[in-house]
Amino acid sequence: MLFTEQIINNLRKLMNDRGLTQATMSEFADTSPSQFSKILNGSVQLSLLQLSNIARSLSMSEIDLITYPDKYVKSAKQQDEPVEAILQIKLKKDKKDQVLKLVFGENNIEIFNK
Repeated sequence: MLFTEQIINNLRKLMNDRGLTQATMSEFADTSPSQFSKILNGSVQLSLLQLSNIARSLSMSEIDLITYPDKYVKSAKQQDEPVEAILQIKLKKDKKDQVLKLVFGENNIEIFNK
């Protein structure tokens, strides 16, 4: 199915779901009812401006008309978020000193003295 056919099908679903007439949709698209009928039957192309006008009139985003009935959801950018890890290990005193020396080298004394 072509992309434009999918959008037209979505408009039909939306009209049906919300009980909207072609006359109402033509007003939203800022076109005549006969021109909107031609858009729905595929003989006239729906412009981006008309799509935007319809979306605005229905209080929707253009992308939600394109993906209807699904809604587009932006994914969170996890790369921008800092990663923090906390590791807690319980050790006996002699093992603790060995691990600290392994992790920090000889600098572990400076860390504890500050």
